Amino acid sequence: MSKPKHDRGLPDTEAQAIVSNLRVSPRKLNLVAGMIRNLPAQRAIATLTFSKRRIAGQVKKALESAIANAENNHQLDVDRLVVARAEVGRSIVMRRFHARGRGRASRVEKWFSHLKIVVAERAQEEEETA
Repeated sequence: MSKPKHDRGLPDTEAQAIVSNLRVSPRKLNLVAGMIRNLPAQRAIATLTFSKRRIAGQVKKALESAIANAENNHQLDVDRLVVARAEVGRSIVMRRFHARGRGRASRVEKWFSHLKIVVAERAQEEEETA
């Protein structure tokens, strides 16, 4: 027995990639995701390549995965892809303790994040106006 089939949640002109449990806080990841929102896919890759943020490499890898999904699984044109959405969500929190003075301890929280990148194929008439 297998799971029942369900309809695809995205339109036919979109493809996505999801990365779970990235070792960065959602607040920092959202800064990187904000840099690529609504950009053409190739320009977004270039932006992430030259970003100084540590997590930008993993975001770039997720974006390339979304582009590959669009090309191979949904037969979309790579040259017309644009980053439609880059959603950041909270994941688990590792709680650690840091030794303090006078025998005390303070809590250190190490946040994890989820990332979902959706790329969409831009219509032909929109390209000509942009």
